[in-house]
Amino acid sequence: MADPRGFLNTGRETPKRRPVDVRIRDWKEVYEEQEFGALQKQASRCMDCGIPFCHQGCPLGNLIPEWNDLIWRNEKSDAIDRLHATNNFPEFTGRLCPAPCETSCVLGINQDPVTIKQIELRTIEEAFNSGNVKPLQPDRMTGKTVAVIGSGPAGLAAAQQLTRAGHTVVVYERAPKIGGLLRYGIPEFKMEKAVLDRRLNQMQREGTRFRAGVNIGTDISARDLRNRYDAIVLAVGATQWRDLDIPGRALSGVHQAMEYLPWGNKQALNELTENPPINAHGKHVIILGGGDTGADCLGTAVRQGAASITQIEIMPRPTEERPSTQPWPTYPMVYRVSSAHEESGERLYSISTEEFIGDESGKLKALKIVETKLVDGKFEKVPGSERELKADLVFLAMGFTGVEKNELVSGLGLELDQRGNIARDANYQTNVEDVFVCGDAGRGQSLIVWAIAEGRSAAAAVDRQLMGQTQLPAPIEPTARPLTV
Repeated sequence: MADPRGFLNTGRETPKRRPVDVRIRDWKEVYEEQEFGALQKQASRCMDCGIPFCHQGCPLGNLIPEWNDLIWRNEKSDAIDRLHATNNFPEFTGRLCPAPCETSCVLGINQDPVTIKQIELRTIEEAFNSGNVKPLQPDRMTGKTVAVIGSGPAGLAAAQQLTRAGHTVVVYERAPKIGGLLRYGIPEFKMEKAVLDRRLNQMQREGTRFRAGVNIGTDISARDLRNRYDAIVLAVGATQWRDLDIPGRALSGVHQAMEYLPWGNKQALNELTENPPINAHGKHVIILGGGDTGADCLGTAVRQGAASITQIEIMPRPTEERPSTQPWPTYPMVYRVSSAHEESGERLYSISTEEFIGDESGKLKALKIVETKLVDGKFEKVPGSERELKADLVFLAMGFTGVEKNELVSGLGLELDQRGNIARDANYQTNVEDVFVCGDAGRGQSLIVWAIAEGRSAAAAVDRQLMGQTQLPAPIEPTARPLTV
C-alpha cells in the first residue's frame, strides 16, 4: 500500500487545463503538466483494497494498485513494467479513455476516487522521456504470417502482440497514414499525433510492417489476401455511421462528423495548402449528438473560428450526481463537461430534429427542432415547442451501426450478426477459417480500452491457432454471437 493515510490527508487533484483564451488559438493538448511530487501524492490515495474493484472497471485488467504504489515510491521503471504488462498503449488510454476504473474505485463510494487515469498517463510519459520504452523483439521467428486489417487501437494491439510472439505481421490501412481513428478521428487538442507516431516507431523497430493507402477488397482481393497469409485479423472498426433521414438531408452543409474531423486534423498538422473543404470559420454550427464525437466537433469548430456552436441531444440532461439506478461500481451517466464544452457553445437537451431547411440555392440555412419528453420509454413531442435554429453547418455525431458492407466483407464471405457486426465465436474466429475479428468490428462501437483488450485477446487466439498453444495474455473473452446472418 502506498500511504496508509494518503486518502485521508490528500484530496483529489487533476492537472489544470490551459486557459481557454490561450488554448483555442492553437491545436496543442489542453492540459498543463502536473508536478511529479503532486502526482505521487495522488498515487498515495490508493488504498490497495482487499478487493480492487478498479480491476473490474478496466477491461484490460490493469494492475492499478501496484503501479500506484510504485509511482508513490518513485520506482518509475518498475511502474511502467507493471503498466505495460496489461496495456500496450497507456499513452492512448491515459488521454482518451473515460476511465471506468475510476468510477469503480472503492474510495469513490463516499469520496472522490483516485486519479487513476492521470497516474497511468504520467507513468508512460515519464518512461518515454527517460528512454524506458524500448522495442521488444522476439527471440525467434515462427515462420507464420499474419495480416491485420485496420490500424486503430485494436489492430495495433493485435499486431504488436503477434509480432512479439515471433510472427511476421503486416498491418494494412486504407487511409494515407497509419492510425485509424486515432489519427483521423481524435482531434490534435486531445492527443497530438506525435504521441501516435512515436509508438508506431517502436512497433516498426520490433518488426511490425505497415502498409498504408491499401484498400483490402479493392487494391488486394480477399482471395489474394488469404493466399498470402496464414491468418487474418480484422480490426476495421464499426464505421457505418448512423444517419438522419429527414427532409432536407441532401442540402449542402449537412455532414457526418467523420467527414469533418479528418480535415480538422489535417489543418492542425499544417498538411493543407488551403482552407479545408469543410470549414466552420465564420459559420453557425449545429452538432447533433451529445457524446465525445460531438465534443470533438465542437472543439474543432471553436479553433476554426465558428460564429456560433450549438450541440443538441435528444436525451434529457443527465444529473450531476450518480443516478440511483446506476450504483457504484457501475459506470454512471452523469453530466460531464469536457474541455471543448468549456470553450464555447450551447448545449440543448430533450430536442428532436424535424427538418433541415435550405435556401433557393440548396444550401442549409436553418434547422427545425421540437422539444421532447420521455413517456413510458418513448419520445413524445411537446406541443407548441417547434422552432428554427440558424445553421450554416450541421454535423451528425450520432454514433455508428456496424461495419461497412464493402468488398472486404463480401469477398471473404463473412457473416454478420443482428447488430451489423462481424459474427464470431468464443475464439474471435469468424465463419471463415483462420480469419479473426476484434474491436468495434466484432463488438460494436465501444471504448478504446475495450479495443486494446480485444486486440490483445484476439492475438492470443490467433497465436494458439497457429502454434497449438500460446503464452500471450488474453484479458477478455468476446461477446460471442451466433455465426448466422
